[in-house]
Amino acid sequence: MGLFETLALAVGLSMDAVAVAICTGLTMRKVTVRKASIVGLYFGVFQAIMPLVGYLIATRFARYVITYDHWIAFGLLAFLGARMIGESFDREGCPDRECPAGTCKDRECPGGKRPERREASLKPGAMLPLAVATSIDALAVGVSLAFLQISILQPVVLIGTTTFTLSMLGVKVGNIFGSGVKTKAELIGGIMLILIGSKILAEHLGFFG
Repeated sequence: MGLFETLALAVGLSMDAVAVAICTGLTMRKVTVRKASIVGLYFGVFQAIMPLVGYLIATRFARYVITYDHWIAFGLLAFLGARMIGESFDREGCPDRECPAGTCKDRECPGGKRPERREASLKPGAMLPLAVATSIDALAVGVSLAFLQISILQPVVLIGTTTFTLSMLGVKVGNIFGSGVKTKAELIGGIMLILIGSKILAEHLGFFG
Protein backbone atom coordinates (compact mmCIF):
# COMPACT_ATOMS: atom_id res chain seq x y z
CA MET A 1 0.00 0.00 0.00
CA GLY A 2 1.54 3.29 -1.18
CA LEU A 3 1.56 6.68 0.50
CA PHE A 4 -1.44 7.95 -1.46
CA GLU A 5 -3.55 4.89 -0.61
CA THR A 6 -2.55 5.10 3.05
CA LEU A 7 -3.47 8.78 3.16
CA ALA A 8 -6.80 8.05 1.48
CA LEU A 9 -7.42 5.32 4.06
CA ALA A 10 -6.60 7.77 6.86
CA VAL A 11 -9.02 10.35 5.49
CA GLY A 12 -11.83 7.84 5.02
CA LEU A 13 -11.30 6.37 8.46
CA SER A 14 -11.29 9.78 10.12
CA MET A 15 -14.72 10.77 8.84
CA ASP A 16 -16.64 9.25 11.76
CA ALA A 17 -14.57 11.33 14.16
CA VAL A 18 -15.00 14.39 11.94
CA ALA A 19 -18.79 13.93 11.97
CA VAL A 20 -18.78 13.93 15.80
CA ALA A 21 -16.41 16.91 15.82
CA ILE A 22 -18.87 18.79 13.61
CA CYS A 23 -21.63 18.13 16.13
CA THR A 24 -19.36 19.25 18.95
CA GLY A 25 -18.49 22.49 17.15
CA LEU A 26 -22.17 23.10 16.50
CA THR A 27 -22.76 23.52 20.23
CA MET A 28 -19.95 25.98 20.87
CA ARG A 29 -20.64 29.66 21.32
CA LYS A 30 -17.11 30.43 20.18
CA VAL A 31 -14.54 28.05 18.72
CA THR A 32 -10.99 28.55 19.99
CA VAL A 33 -7.78 26.81 18.97
CA ARG A 34 -7.62 25.27 22.45
CA LYS A 35 -11.10 23.77 22.24
CA ALA A 36 -10.58 22.47 18.70
CA SER A 37 -7.19 21.01 19.68
CA ILE A 38 -8.70 19.13 22.63
CA VAL A 39 -11.30 17.52 20.34
CA GLY A 40 -8.63 16.76 17.74
CA LEU A 41 -6.29 15.18 20.28
CA TYR A 42 -8.92 12.87 21.73
CA PHE A 43 -9.96 11.59 18.31
CA GLY A 44 -6.47 11.60 16.79
CA VAL A 45 -4.81 9.67 19.62
CA PHE A 46 -7.46 6.95 19.75
CA GLN A 47 -7.61 6.63 15.95
CA ALA A 48 -3.85 6.03 16.04
CA ILE A 49 -3.89 3.58 18.96
CA MET A 50 -6.73 1.35 17.75
CA PRO A 51 -5.17 0.24 14.42
CA LEU A 52 -2.00 -0.64 16.29
CA VAL A 53 -3.97 -2.76 18.77
CA GLY A 54 -5.85 -4.51 15.98
CA TYR A 55 -2.63 -5.07 14.06
CA LEU A 56 -0.79 -6.60 17.03
CA ILE A 57 -3.69 -8.93 17.79
CA ALA A 58 -4.19 -10.01 14.17
CA THR A 59 -0.52 -10.69 13.44
CA ARG A 60 -0.80 -13.74 15.69
CA PHE A 61 -3.32 -15.25 13.29
CA ALA A 62 -2.30 -13.80 9.92
CA ARG A 63 -0.27 -16.86 8.90
CA TYR A 64 -3.35 -19.07 9.29
CA VAL A 65 -5.45 -17.06 6.83
CA ILE A 66 -2.83 -16.06 4.27
CA THR A 67 -4.88 -17.62 1.44
CA TYR A 68 -7.84 -15.35 2.20
CA ASP A 69 -6.03 -12.26 3.55
CA HIS A 70 -7.05 -9.88 0.74
CA TRP A 71 -10.65 -11.08 0.87
CA ILE A 72 -10.74 -10.42 4.60
CA ALA A 73 -9.25 -6.95 4.14
CA PHE A 74 -11.77 -6.19 1.40
CA GLY A 75 -14.67 -7.52 3.48
CA LEU A 76 -13.75 -5.43 6.52
CA LEU A 77 -13.25 -2.21 4.57
CA ALA A 78 -16.40 -2.74 2.48
CA PHE A 79 -18.47 -3.44 5.58
CA LEU A 80 -17.16 -0.37 7.41
CA GLY A 81 -17.66 1.79 4.33
CA ALA A 82 -21.21 0.55 3.72
CA ARG A 83 -22.12 1.16 7.34
CA MET A 84 -20.73 4.68 7.18
CA ILE A 85 -22.69 5.38 3.98
CA GLY A 86 -25.84 4.06 5.66
CA GLU A 87 -25.28 6.36 8.62
CA SER A 88 -24.90 9.32 6.27
CA PHE A 89 -28.56 8.92 5.27
CA ASP A 90 -29.69 9.16 8.89
CA ARG A 91 -31.47 12.49 8.95
CA GLU A 92 -31.24 13.02 12.69
CA GLY A 93 -29.48 16.19 13.75
CA CYS A 94 -27.04 16.53 16.63
CA PRO A 95 -29.16 15.99 19.79
CA ASP A 96 -26.95 18.01 22.10
CA ARG A 97 -28.98 21.08 23.10
CA GLU A 98 -32.03 21.53 25.22
CA CYS A 99 -35.23 22.80 23.68
CA PRO A 100 -38.96 22.40 24.38
CA ALA A 101 -39.38 19.47 21.98
CA GLY A 102 -36.37 17.56 23.31
CA THR A 103 -34.17 17.23 20.22
CA CYS A 104 -32.73 20.13 18.24
CA LYS A 105 -31.91 19.76 14.58
CA ASP A 106 -29.15 22.05 13.44
CA ARG A 107 -29.68 25.40 15.15
CA GLU A 108 -33.48 25.32 15.21
CA CYS A 109 -35.96 23.54 17.48
CA PRO A 110 -38.85 21.65 15.89
CA GLY A 111 -41.12 24.27 17.44
CA GLY A 112 -39.35 27.02 15.52
CA LYS A 113 -37.71 28.68 18.51
CA ARG A 114 -33.99 29.10 18.69
CA PRO A 115 -32.73 27.59 21.95
CA GLU A 116 -29.88 28.63 24.16
CA ARG A 117 -26.84 26.67 23.12
CA ARG A 118 -25.58 24.12 25.61
CA GLU A 119 -21.93 23.50 24.86
CA ALA A 120 -20.77 19.91 24.63
CA SER A 121 -18.41 19.01 27.48
CA LEU A 122 -14.75 18.50 26.61
CA LYS A 123 -14.00 16.73 29.90
CA PRO A 124 -12.62 13.16 29.80
CA GLY A 125 -15.91 11.67 30.99
CA ALA A 126 -17.65 13.05 27.91
CA MET A 127 -14.89 12.82 25.31
CA LEU A 128 -13.38 9.41 26.06
CA PRO A 129 -16.55 7.43 25.18
CA LEU A 130 -16.84 9.38 21.92
CA ALA A 131 -13.16 8.82 21.08
CA VAL A 132 -13.44 5.09 21.73
CA ALA A 133 -16.72 4.75 19.83
CA THR A 134 -15.41 6.53 16.73
CA SER A 135 -12.15 4.55 16.72
CA ILE A 136 -13.60 1.02 16.80
CA ASP A 137 -13.55 0.98 13.00
CA ALA A 138 -9.83 1.75 13.14
CA LEU A 139 -9.34 -1.43 15.18
CA ALA A 140 -10.83 -3.45 12.32
CA VAL A 141 -8.63 -1.64 9.80
CA GLY A 142 -5.57 -2.55 11.87
CA VAL A 143 -6.66 -6.19 11.58
CA SER A 144 -6.93 -5.90 7.79
CA LEU A 145 -3.47 -4.30 7.54
CA ALA A 146 -1.98 -7.18 9.53
CA PHE A 147 -3.47 -9.71 7.11
CA LEU A 148 -1.97 -7.75 4.22
CA GLN A 149 1.43 -7.87 5.98
CA ILE A 150 1.84 -4.10 5.72
CA SER A 151 4.12 -2.15 8.07
CA ILE A 152 1.87 -0.46 10.64
CA LEU A 153 4.05 2.56 11.50
CA GLN A 154 3.17 4.77 8.53
CA PRO A 155 -0.60 4.08 8.68
CA VAL A 156 -0.69 4.75 12.44
CA VAL A 157 1.10 8.10 12.08
CA LEU A 158 -1.00 9.19 9.09
CA ILE A 159 -4.32 8.07 10.60
CA GLY A 160 -3.58 9.86 13.88
CA THR A 161 -2.36 13.12 12.37
CA THR A 162 -5.06 13.19 9.70
CA THR A 163 -7.83 12.59 12.23
CA PHE A 164 -6.39 15.24 14.55
CA THR A 165 -6.22 17.84 11.77
CA LEU A 166 -9.60 17.10 10.18
CA SER A 167 -11.35 16.90 13.57
CA MET A 168 -10.03 20.35 14.46
CA LEU A 169 -11.38 21.65 11.15
CA GLY A 170 -14.65 19.78 11.76
CA VAL A 171 -15.22 21.69 15.00
CA LYS A 172 -14.97 24.99 13.14
CA VAL A 173 -17.03 23.80 10.17
CA GLY A 174 -19.80 22.57 12.47
CA ASN A 175 -19.85 25.87 14.32
CA ILE A 176 -20.25 27.80 11.08
CA PHE A 177 -22.37 25.59 8.85
CA GLY A 178 -24.29 23.28 11.20
CA SER A 179 -24.97 19.55 11.17
CA GLY A 180 -25.79 19.31 7.44
CA VAL A 181 -22.08 18.89 6.70
CA LYS A 182 -21.94 15.83 8.98
CA THR A 183 -23.78 13.59 6.51
CA LYS A 184 -21.45 14.57 3.67
CA ALA A 185 -18.39 13.67 5.76
CA GLU A 186 -19.77 10.22 6.54
CA LEU A 187 -20.76 9.61 2.91
CA ILE A 188 -17.31 10.57 1.57
CA GLY A 189 -15.58 8.46 4.19
CA GLY A 190 -17.69 5.39 3.40
CA ILE A 191 -17.08 5.65 -0.33
CA MET A 192 -13.33 6.00 0.18
CA LEU A 193 -13.11 2.90 2.38
CA ILE A 194 -15.02 0.80 -0.14
CA LEU A 195 -12.84 2.01 -3.02
CA ILE A 196 -9.64 1.22 -1.12
CA GLY A 197 -10.91 -2.26 -0.23
CA SER A 198 -11.89 -2.87 -3.85
CA LYS A 199 -8.46 -1.79 -5.09
CA ILE A 200 -6.72 -4.14 -2.63
CA LEU A 201 -8.85 -7.06 -3.84
CA ALA A 202 -8.42 -6.16 -7.51
CA GLU A 203 -4.63 -6.09 -7.14
CA HIS A 204 -4.72 -9.49 -5.44
CA LEU A 205 -6.82 -10.94 -8.26
CA GLY A 206 -4.39 -9.55 -10.84
CA PHE A 207 -6.67 -6.96 -12.46
CA PHE A 208 -3.84 -4.42 -12.42
CA GLY A 209 -1.25 -6.71 -13.88
